[in-house]
Amino acid sequence: MAAVLLAACSRTPPPLSDAALAAMDWPQVEAAARGRTVTFVMWTGDPAINAYIDGYLRPRLERLHDIRLRVIPGQADIANQVIAERDAGRRTSSLDLLWINGETFFKLRQLQSLHGPFTERLPNNRYVRWSDPTIARDFQQPVDGYEMPWGNVQLLLIADREKVSPPPDTPAALADWIHAHPGRFSFDSGFTGLSFLKSLMHAFAASPDMLEGPFDEARYLRLRDPVFAWLRDVRADLWRQGRTFPRDVAQLHQLFAAGELDFTMSFNDGEVDNKIALGQFPVSAEGYALRTGMLRNSHYLGIPAASLERAAAMVVINELLSPEAQFEKLQPSVWGDGTVLDVERLPAPWPARFAAAAERRRVPSRAALAAIARPEPSPELMIRLEQDFRRAFIEH
Repeated sequence: MAAVLLAACSRTPPPLSDAALAAMDWPQVEAAARGRTVTFVMWTGDPAINAYIDGYLRPRLERLHDIRLRVIPGQADIANQVIAERDAGRRTSSLDLLWINGETFFKLRQLQSLHGPFTERLPNNRYVRWSDPTIARDFQQPVDGYEMPWGNVQLLLIADREKVSPPPDTPAALADWIHAHPGRFSFDSGFTGLSFLKSLMHAFAASPDMLEGPFDEARYLRLRDPVFAWLRDVRADLWRQGRTFPRDVAQLHQLFAAGELDFTMSFNDGEVDNKIALGQFPVSAEGYALRTGMLRNSHYLGIPAASLERAAAMVVINELLSPEAQFEKLQPSVWGDGTVLDVERLPAPWPARFAAAAERRRVPSRAALAAIARPEPSPELMIRLEQDFRRAFIEH
């Protein structure tokens, strides 16, 4: 048995040091990645996203790069997993690739737990739309090469237009609709619902720059208080009288699809077309934005500094930035996730293909939404808002 184990170990390449990895050119990185398994921590709450990963990405990685992808759920708990491994004295991480943004990026950077900078080493980095501030900055934090954007999206409300006409497009109009239709509106208590509350902060702010810059307690309270006042006003007419909220956006979607709610929402402006195409939403569903503005941001991919599969993780990220992979997930029938590529810089025939795939039937164009896109505030604001919301509306 010892001889067998020794032989198996001898066939496993030793872990690459940072210096050795930095000295490699890209063909050498690809060679080091072959035959490896990458553990990817991601949100698994959407069947369409899971199908993209399992049906498209896995076979492509195996065919082109001889890389196996092992997916585990737990996106919301990534920072705690990293802390637990560090506190347990582990020098290497069990995680290799992370789906992150905003708050998690902030925490991991504080812990110095992300590998980087690495983005400029990836060949497909040349196509990324780094001139877009919603791509180059994550919750107002410069990316600085420590995470790679993967998709760019905007928060939208989704209404069943057979039951909601015209859709209320200001916080005041939405409050009036909620009072007139008790029990037919809610939002989840997770990331998407908190993003809805941050969009209301933009609506009630005296000026757009109130949400810019580092966290400031006094300014935060001036932004939070009118949003919480709005919520207290409508609470009794929310779903289940506002005594509880859907745990996440997946449950909110389920309630909408079942006809229990007339609204849902998504931090993917292409999701309504996707869900209709898959038969999960009624054909009368339409996405729209409050004309007071709604958040736009990007989601990213990062690599733990303690991962033994940093080379393979870089190859996976580069593949996810390829025109082929970005085009596939942009299609409404697949995922509808917005691309982070500067499409006009792609070689032919990709610009024309992207233009055709981006046509959407149940949501405004991205150009129209850009006029009312609002930037994310600081990650500290998100952390504080979640704490205050739970104390004020869930724990009491």
